[in-house]
Amino acid sequence: MLLCTRARVSAACASAVAPAAAASAFARHAQLQQARWAHGTTADKRRATLKQMIRQGELVRAIECHSGLTGLLVEEVRGANGERFNATWSSSLTSSTIKGKPDIETINTSDRIDIVQDVLEVTTLPMIYDGDTGGLPELFHFTVRSLERLGVSACIIEDKSGLKQNSLFGTDRKQQLEDVESFCAKIAAGKKAQVTDDFMIFARMESLIAGWGQEEALKRSRAALEAGADGIMIHSKEKAPDEILEFLREYNRFRGEYPGRGYVVCVPTTYNSITEAELQQAGANVVIHANQLLRAAFPAMRRTAESILNNSRSKEADSELLSVKEILTLIDDNTGLK
Repeated sequence: MLLCTRARVSAACASAVAPAAAASAFARHAQLQQARWAHGTTADKRRATLKQMIRQGELVRAIECHSGLTGLLVEEVRGANGERFNATWSSSLTSSTIKGKPDIETINTSDRIDIVQDVLEVTTLPMIYDGDTGGLPELFHFTVRSLERLGVSACIIEDKSGLKQNSLFGTDRKQQLEDVESFCAKIAAGKKAQVTDDFMIFARMESLIAGWGQEEALKRSRAALEAGADGIMIHSKEKAPDEILEFLREYNRFRGEYPGRGYVVCVPTTYNSITEAELQQAGANVVIHANQLLRAAFPAMRRTAESILNNSRSKEADSELLSVKEILTLIDDNTGLK
């Protein structure tokens, strides 16, 4: 059995609230994690969870994890009314950024898999993997096998070719869409490679990003489903959700032709005025918050570094930091076990 390391990430979350509330939150999180880690998880159990949630009508709320530490945080953090994330997202963008590399597929699959393993080791949540273009069909075969064996639940590949350009550049950078037949052949190769029924492959539609319009996005979506994709991810760089909602209205007309498949992933990075519930009502099964944790961390680290430089000491930054004791005890070393 793959057992996950026990952690007290709640201490980090509690530092931002009043002491009494922090103590209550700490106790609640501790109880939750004691029960969870007592059972741990296995690759098979984790992999199956994502499809089970979707089939049961539960909205999948995923957020990016680029390290074991972010995995611990995501596993334990709770909203004011107990809201929680129920999946993680292994992002190509954040995996590249933490290594100081551009998001142009500079990080090879082996290095990406190392990051995946760091997160899986300390969490029980299902994971969705950002597969970029997927590479050649022959190579995508082995990527699928590796991810499935580790217990990853799904891989998303995009219908672009050539040197990768991050989608959020939109038409500011050349976004070359892959030939439909070639992309579908890659999907078919991935589906043929998988061993279990639990693993899923989603086709990421970049037509709206590239300026090719709704009709092309819908045509490609149907082709991907015909090739065996479990669903599609529709992407947009617009600040308003209008084109996503328009796409979903049309997509919903034919998705029912693919029972047990045809699922929809949305990534509201730019059009984040819409809520998860509104996206679900429009037809989304999965909502991914794709890069917010890393984007939050960098400004905080910069402020701390600048404060130390400006004051020639670290005292002024103390109010924004975990205490030394908190960082030492953030992750349980199990020395108190009997």
